[in-house]
Amino acid sequence: MAAIVLAAGGGSRLSPLTAERPKVLCPVGGVPLVDLAIGHVEPLVGAGPAAVAVNVHHHAGALRHHLVGRVHVVEEAPEALGTAGAVANLRPWLDGRAALVVNGDIWHEADLAAMADGWDGERVRVLVAGEGGGRLPSRPRVVGSLLPPWAIAPLPVVPTGLYEVCWRALDVLGRLELTGTTARYLDCGTPGAYLRANLAASGGRTVVGEGAVVAGTATRCVLWPGAVVHAGEVLEDAIRTGTGRTVLVR
Repeated sequence: MAAIVLAAGGGSRLSPLTAERPKVLCPVGGVPLVDLAIGHVEPLVGAGPAAVAVNVHHHAGALRHHLVGRVHVVEEAPEALGTAGAVANLRPWLDGRAALVVNGDIWHEADLAAMADGWDGERVRVLVAGEGGGRLPSRPRVVGSLLPPWAIAPLPVVPTGLYEVCWRALDVLGRLELTGTTARYLDCGTPGAYLRANLAASGGRTVVGEGAVVAGTATRCVLWPGAVVHAGEVLEDAIRTGTGRTVLVR
């Protein structure tokens, strides 16, 4: 089995933070989201470009620079291919292997090893935040998916999603394994959710990036590397970047 970390999204909902860096390079607890995702899958598939792939599109250059030598990076051009298209595009790299597919823009504490435990390698399995079993929700909060080779083979190399061309149809046929987790899960798609993920990771404390300076007061904040909270300044429920950009979350 190999792992695919999906990281090609534009992160428009996380604007204006994504004007400075790709969404998956925004740090949670001081660690870029994409690195957290890679850390979740490596215990299952191993490390290195033969075991883990990351697809990129928006901010492709910055992501290539960050990931060089650590994973197999494939750039999607001229457009992003969505979750299913990304997997289909990686068929030559997969070379007949099953795939563990995860999103690079979520923060969670789920145990992916538990997700893979007992998998027969034949059925598509989807791990969602919340209760498993039953039918697949129309907007599932997906932690990860296990795709056997037969499910990967027909996926089209066009912009489309796994929900639309794989999971939903199998769910209707009763051929989808839906498992759940009660572990904490946050989609970091908006500034508010991104701040909440950082506070969940830190136990509610302000997260201070490397080289950030706090001369004033910062409460329930995320301070990116190089950020400055000036003397006499009171900052609450906010994200501040190294360039001084401040995003207040109310």
